Amino acid sequence: MKMLALLAVSVAVLGSTDAFAQGKTRAQVYQELVEAQQNGLNFVTDSSYPDVNPMFQGTVDYLKKQALAKADAANRMAKAASDAVVPGN
Repeated sequence: MKMLALLAVSVAVLGSTDAFAQGKTRAQVYQELVEAQQNGLNFVTDSSYPDVNPMFQGTVDYLKKQALAKADAANRMAKAASDAVVPGN
């Protein structure tokens, strides 16, 4: 009887581990956190959920504008690097 109970608990534990992982790595979860912070989600308060608190809206707009400018600069640099002619080709 104890063996059957142990087997049932083992199957339940092994079957439930996938529910917690959800197929994401630690790096993926961290990247989602970084993106959420860049999108201003750390300025959402209990009283303003799901929107950004109006008191922080200016800060969020500024941070989004900064992130967009940074991404645009990175895209321009990548395009310039890919367009560059390698000597000897």
